[in-house]
This record gives sequence, C-alpha cells and structure tokens, in this order.
Amino acid sequence: MNLQPPQDDAPASGLVLDAYLPYRLSTASNAVSRLIARAYDDRFGLTVPEWRVMCVLAEDGAAAQAGVVARTVMDKVTVSRAAQGLVRRRLARRSDHEADGRSHLLTLTAEGRRLHGEIAPLALAYEAALIAGLAPDEVALLKRLLGRLQAAATGLAGEAGLQ
Repeated sequence: MNLQPPQDDAPASGLVLDAYLPYRLSTASNAVSRLIARAYDDRFGLTVPEWRVMCVLAEDGAAAQAGVVARTVMDKVTVSRAAQGLVRRRLARRSDHEADGRSHLLTLTAEGRRLHGEIAPLALAYEAALIAGLAPDEVALLKRLLGRLQAAATGLAGEAGLQ
C-alpha cells in the first residue's frame, strides 16, 4: 500500500479536519479521557493509565508488564509508571515471575481489589451516560467498527514497521 503524499507542489486539498476520521477519533477519545481522568483523579487519586492497569489486573489476575502493555495498547513507560504508582499506594504488588526471571508479575492487593470494586460502578455509569443517546444496536455497531479500525491500524503499523 502506498501511503506517500503526492510529490507535486499542489496544495493539499480535500482534507477537512472536522471530517477527518483519525482527528474525530482522537478528539472524541481525548474528551472522554479528560472527563474520566478528572473523576478518577478527584475522587480516587488515580490516573487513567493506573485505572487501566487496575482493570487488567482485576480481570486477568496476575500479569506481566508486557501483557498489560499488549492488552491496553499503552506504551511500556506509561504502564511502568502506572504500575509503580499502584505499587507505591499499595494497590498492587510486584512479585518475581517464575517463568521469566527478567520480568515481574503484577497483582492487585486486597485494597486494590476493594478500590476497583468501588470505581467500577462509576465507570459503568459514565459509559451509560455517554451512550444514553444511542440505541443498543448502534452501540454494538460502534464497538464492532472500533474493533475493525483498531485492527486495521495495527495491520498498517505492522506493514510500515511501526509496531
């Protein structure tokens, strides 16, 4: 696939920012993340990456940092900082990874599980408020389409050697 822009001197045309899907996805994601981040920070002192790591650990149990990176599609540094913050607050613990001596396993502590249980209903309430104007079939379609867009972006990144 050729992703190179035209090489002539003609001005770029046809790009209307508000109609450009990557821009719309980014701004929508940023707006939702800001809303949620304020709630998590104000009420619980958590960053969005810390909350995402907590969710992975709550769903999956013990996880290596590389697994959290793959699951959340956050970069290694962001996951590492989030994990350190959770460990510092005693919401998660690090233990040796018996199968891989270079890695550690993260697990939620009892306090981390309690806090996750307190925040999860709030997260679901925010989701419900965000999708309140959509019909259930629209929500299902949106989730399917987002999955397809994510898969396409992952595939394009692989083709371009950006993974």
